Amino acid sequence: MLVKEFLQMLRDPRMRVIIFVVPVVQMAVLAFALTTDVTRIQTAVLDIDKTPASRELLSRFTSSGYFELVAHVDSQDEFDRLLDRRLVRAAIRLPAGFEQDIAAGRTSRVQLLADGTDSISASSIIGYANEIVAQYAAEKQRERLAEILGSSFQPVGVDMKVRSWFNPNLESKYYYVPGLIAVMLMVVTMLLTSISIVREKEIGTIEQVMVTPIRRVEFVLGKTLPFLIVGYIIMTLMLSIAFLVFDLRVQGSWLLLYLLAGVYFVGNIGLALFISASASTQQQALLTAFFILLPGVLLSGFMFPIRNMPLPVQWITLLNPMRWFLEILRGVVVRGVGMSVLWPAMSGQAILAVLFTSLAAVRFKKTLA
Repeated sequence: MLVKEFLQMLRDPRMRVIIFVVPVVQMAVLAFALTTDVTRIQTAVLDIDKTPASRELLSRFTSSGYFELVAHVDSQDEFDRLLDRRLVRAAIRLPAGFEQDIAAGRTSRVQLLADGTDSISASSIIGYANEIVAQYAAEKQRERLAEILGSSFQPVGVDMKVRSWFNPNLESKYYYVPGLIAVMLMVVTMLLTSISIVREKEIGTIEQVMVTPIRRVEFVLGKTLPFLIVGYIIMTLMLSIAFLVFDLRVQGSWLLLYLLAGVYFVGNIGLALFISASASTQQQALLTAFFILLPGVLLSGFMFPIRNMPLPVQWITLLNPMRWFLEILRGVVVRGVGMSVLWPAMSGQAILAVLFTSLAAVRFKKTLA
């Protein structure tokens, strides 16, 4: 059974490309595309004040590395036109009397407009701008107090040192690349395996299997092991791309990662075999697998945190193998933790693997019914 599955899967050269090359290419492309890092924000400026103080504030924006001033406009109409046509992602308006207000110790209002059609980027833009303006205002306030109180003035404050654990630069690749590996592995193992048994029915070879002395468990193992090996090969290729292209290092144990990946594969393959044994045609099996894949990805924590979902939905995610493997993958690859921390995810994944494989073995019957 094992040899037959390998021959049937790999004898077509185009199928080899689809199995081993396409998922790796998709992972690499999507890893570049899926990013929440907001940089080089195209920004327009309407500086009505045109004073050294206003130019100093604008220089803070450009020197931050986040904002790129692409247009200096002289009228409100041109300011609005750039925003309406989405030629810029942000716009800054400095009012007349900005420098006078600063010198007199009054509050001067600076307007920032961010393109809210992309709410995630808009939130980042507003956060960056608030931080830049707050630092500028704090410096000007200290300078004014020093002028009033003289050399005896000593500013009092709290200096908080902030560090992001596991991801010092807050790069989104540490979040999305492991997630994409889990997604692509689920897609490949589910789709390939879901048509394995039903294909035997369609081409008529299921009758030959039925008359052999092979047992039900042996049949399921013969269908499982080839896709398990293929999953390991694809995972190794993806990790190599993550290492070479994205400089992503596995902080934890490689052995633990590969052992738990095998449990993940078994769970996905078991579920796919159950679908294949229940379907009548390959089209029906593929559509069923697709309907499971979409909620599987959305309810895994890859795109949306599970803790933010309604409680009934959180209970449903317990039946999702990808939910557990994502915790394991990010734990081993990014955080470098071991079994003492990951045992809840390991237990959930192992239970699902046994459950789905058992269902597939029970569902398959060596009869035409």
